[in-house]
Amino acid sequence: MGTPGFAVPTLQKLIESGYEIAAVVTAPDRLGGRGKNQLLESDVKKFALEHNLRILQPEKLRDPEFVQTLHDLKPDMMIVVAFRMLPEMVWSIPHLGTFNLHGSLLPKYRGAAPINWAIIQGEKETGVTTFLLDKAIDTGQLLLQQSIPIEETDNAGTLHDKMMHLGADLVLATVQQLESGTLQPSPQKDQESTHAPKIFKETCQIDFTKSGKEIYNFIRGLSPFPGAWTLMGDKELKILEALFHPKQSNLNPGEWTVRNQKLEYGTIDGILEVLSLQPEGKKRMTIREFLNGYRNGKSVL
Repeated sequence: MGTPGFAVPTLQKLIESGYEIAAVVTAPDRLGGRGKNQLLESDVKKFALEHNLRILQPEKLRDPEFVQTLHDLKPDMMIVVAFRMLPEMVWSIPHLGTFNLHGSLLPKYRGAAPINWAIIQGEKETGVTTFLLDKAIDTGQLLLQQSIPIEETDNAGTLHDKMMHLGADLVLATVQQLESGTLQPSPQKDQESTHAPKIFKETCQIDFTKSGKEIYNFIRGLSPFPGAWTLMGDKELKILEALFHPKQSNLNPGEWTVRNQKLEYGTIDGILEVLSLQPEGKKRMTIREFLNGYRNGKSVL
C-alpha cells in the first residue's frame, strides 16, 4: 500500500526478492496538470502497471467491497509505505500483521512530515523505522530501525532520496524476519515522542527573528518542496538554497540588499546569502539568473 515515489523502491525490492505481490493498493487517479483535465496516476500505480500487478484504488478504505477483496486475497502480510491511515478492519486482516515504513527514528517525529522537521529542528541524525500498525497513528510496536546522518548540505529532497532506498532495504529485512518468526516487536517509549505535523503554506514563511542557523535549517528542510518563502515588496519569493555567514551585519533582520553579485538578508546574528530561489509565478533560478534580470530591469518578480 503506497502512493508516491518514496514507496516505489520498496515495491521493486520485494519483487526482485521473489515475493508474490497479491495486490497493490494506491490512491485513486486524480485530475491535474495544465487545465486540471489530465488524469494523473500515482507513481506506485505506474510501477505496478509496468509489472502487471493487480491494482486496487479504493476511494474509501472502509468500503465493504474493498475490505472483502482484501479478505479474499488472503495476504500473509501487508506493507504500508507513504499511504493513508488504515482502519483496524483493514490492518488486522493478515495473519503476520500489517507494518508501516516511517521516515524517522520513532518515537521521534511521528506525523506527516518527518523528513522535513528533522532538518528544520537541526538534527544531525535521522533514520527509517518499520512498526506494526495500531489504532493511533505512528504509535505501534517497533520492528526494525536504521539510522542515517543528516549532512550539513542535505535538504529535504536529498535526504528523502537516501531514505527511500534505505527504507526499501529495511522493509525487506523486516519481511524476512517476520516470515522466519525471528523478529520480536518492542513498544515505543511514548515519553520520548516528538511530532512532525503536516506542512501548510503558512508554515513555510521565514521568520527572520530566529537565528541565522535556524533559518538556514528551515530553508533546507523545505527545499525543494514546498519551499520556504518571504516577501520582496508585495511578491512572494521562495528561497530554496542559501548559506549562513555568522558575522557582523548592518542589515536588520529580514532586510535585504544586493552587493558584490550577491543577494543577502540580515539575521539577528549574521547574513543569509541566497544561492537559488523561485520568484512568485516563475521557475526556479540561480542567484546569477535572478540578479541579471533584476539589474537589467526585467520582470524577475
